[in-house]
Amino acid sequence: MTEHTSNFKFCPVCAASLVLRADESDSVKIRLACPEGHWTHWDNPLPVLAALVEIDGQILLARNAAWEEKMFALITGFMERDETPEQGIRRELKEETNLDADHISLIGVYEFMRKNELIIAYHVQASGTIKLSPELLEYRLMAPAALKPWRAGTGHAVADWMRGKGLEVAYVDRPILSD
Repeated sequence: MTEHTSNFKFCPVCAASLVLRADESDSVKIRLACPEGHWTHWDNPLPVLAALVEIDGQILLARNAAWEEKMFALITGFMERDETPEQGIRRELKEETNLDADHISLIGVYEFMRKNELIIAYHVQASGTIKLSPELLEYRLMAPAALKPWRAGTGHAVADWMRGKGLEVAYVDRPILSD
């Protein structure tokens, strides 16, 4: 049985209270559904875009305003309707850092089950002047060899990119940077 943390309470077709019931094709999966069969909440993972941003040979890591001090990670954001993942990563990079994406290449696709997300990670060679959005508080530029990937989500993309560059990978438990 999967945990349901959805805010859905009523069927959007008939307004009946939703119930938990076994999926018709997989009785192990439990889904929120209309008791009359009008609607099922599939609770599919959300596509999240991540950018390992390289600018002037350095890797940009940023701290989200909601995170604790010294916690830095990749630039991320949700893909929007009517855009390709590449268009979305270009948009997110511009919105969050003011940088321009000069070259975008796929690193890989990664699960992030804890947040029901699917991460599509790219290496982005960027140019411009860094100006953070209010969503981000600060950033660090690091030499690629100094990166320490973390054991979740985008950290695996960092490790795969490093391996592709022939760099040594040494995982850390959380994306915390020391001074």
